[in-house]
Amino acid sequence: MKGLITALSDALGSGLATFLGAMLPLIELKGSIMFARGAGLGFFKAFFISYLGSTAVFFILFFLLKPFLNLLKRVKFFKNIAVGIENYISDKAKRELEKRSKNINTGDDNSKKREEFIKTLAVCIFVAIPLPMTGVWTGTAIAAFINLDFFKAFFAVAAGNLVAGLIISVLAELFLPYVDIILYSLFVIAAVMFVVFVVKIIKNGKSKNGDNTDRDTEVSLGKDI
Repeated sequence: MKGLITALSDALGSGLATFLGAMLPLIELKGSIMFARGAGLGFFKAFFISYLGSTAVFFILFFLLKPFLNLLKRVKFFKNIAVGIENYISDKAKRELEKRSKNINTGDDNSKKREEFIKTLAVCIFVAIPLPMTGVWTGTAIAAFINLDFFKAFFAVAAGNLVAGLIISVLAELFLPYVDIILYSLFVIAAVMFVVFVVKIIKNGKSKNGDNTDRDTEVSLGKDI
């Protein structure tokens, strides 16, 4: 692993390699901070570059994810994949909202404000927990699918990513001598999670194709929970 870190750092530079790595799904902030520390970057520099790279993904996903999936659904070969991704994100969004909401009555203005607050809080907490598949990629997808407006979605993702970054940075500092082992572990976990993700996408695409193929997926407290 040390050889890979050195090779990437020599080819791209430690800063650029960290920034680009932070933009990749599964690696994101968690893996890029560990990579940066292994490449010799300091605490704050590793955190700052990783945070910028991972947060930048928000702007691409928030505006393009749903149109891209709708486009894929028009192509027969990719239709089941797109539907599977939609259902995967919708199910995850629904579970997150269920965790944060109880006894929501959507009939008045106060409850609507509370609903928006719960949506924002749910996305923020989801991204803030530094576990596999809980980063900016999935958090932004959830925000888009629950129709959270741009500013609230960005605040939720950026704040959650900040918390996650600080947690990972502290852990990297505490276990700096073991960065290689941690990176190996993260790559193994990422590979396993990717396989699980693909299986779920295929399963959801086949089992729920008729439900969500021709409509724009939306998850809300009032309708789905």
